[in-house]
Amino acid sequence: MQLSVIILNYNVRFFLEQCVFSVQKALEGIDGEIIVIDNASSDDSCEMMKTKFPFIKLIENAANLGFPKGNNIGVAQAKGEYICILNPDTVVAEDTFSKILNSQLVTRNSQLGIIGCKLIDGAGNFLPESKRGVPTPWVAFTKIFGLYKISNYFGKYYAQHLSENQTGEVDILVGAFMVMKRELYLDIGGFDENCFMYSDDIDLSYMVKKLGNQNFYFHNTSVIHYKGESTVRDETYMNRFREAMQFFYTKHFKKSCFFDFMMYIGSFIFSFLKKNQKKLQLHEISEYVIFSKRNLKLDLNKTTTYLSDFNQFVNKPQKNIEIIFDTTTFNFNEIITFMQLNKSNNISYKNYISSSNFLIGSNNSIDRGQIILL
Repeated sequence: MQLSVIILNYNVRFFLEQCVFSVQKALEGIDGEIIVIDNASSDDSCEMMKTKFPFIKLIENAANLGFPKGNNIGVAQAKGEYICILNPDTVVAEDTFSKILNSQLVTRNSQLGIIGCKLIDGAGNFLPESKRGVPTPWVAFTKIFGLYKISNYFGKYYAQHLSENQTGEVDILVGAFMVMKRELYLDIGGFDENCFMYSDDIDLSYMVKKLGNQNFYFHNTSVIHYKGESTVRDETYMNRFREAMQFFYTKHFKKSCFFDFMMYIGSFIFSFLKKNQKKLQLHEISEYVIFSKRNLKLDLNKTTTYLSDFNQFVNKPQKNIEIIFDTTTFNFNEIITFMQLNKSNNISYKNYISSSNFLIGSNNSIDRGQIILL
């Protein structure tokens, strides 16, 4: 078997359904499998999987075992030569896996470590954490105080030696999407289960590099990562994040009072910014634009335009438009491409999933996402 896709879920039932739906399409023509591990969700995630995807392997944990252990349990049962660690609040394009597995990074690199790809949020915007550097105290300082926005000289945290449209070697990749050899994952012991969450992907990436392997950011395929849905960004989140970063630094470097101080100050800055971001109100939708090649009629109580071809769309930035994609008539590759080409503060996006008759999407990287049951 060539590829095992490992999806760890916790209470994101509708995002999980969309994710698995997209992964199934992306595995067509590939000898692969999907393994879903559920960390004791209180929603009906497991019931949905058994009903909608009865032939996909589902592992039901009796408790929330955290990100590292949950993924390790899944990889232990994987059969693929390669694995993909994938968040449930993601959507992959139909050619995502084939592009990566057939790339020269895989076919010609004997020291291959982890491959990540271009991640975008629910509005089509590039997520800079798609590629990162090792968070040393200085790098953490430049990130916390926003120096990376001033000059690429301070840009190591987000690996700004590469643009978002440039493939190349990086230090750290994000756990929302990681492709690597299963054997390599097992050789380093997988994710460190002493770290509950947030620094686990940094630690794994760094462990791979310490073995002499190369990690790569691959820009030729894009994946939607709604990001805000799987984690509420509140004070508890920031405290856990700070603890996780301290865990990583203590594990791999000597104890640094400077690092601890920067993380302490950064936590207050982060919390302040997030609280203010949460106060932002979304504009009221003026019009819906539905892309569908079939007779799909949705009652949305607003002016609605139906289009059967992306070329028919005329961008009207003066209006607040919500675009709805019929995922049964347009593939995810087309949808993701359209989103990236039509980024606008006045345009939001939702996907229509006909199998359960719901709309799903997110307006930015801090938005927890929205599900509309029809």
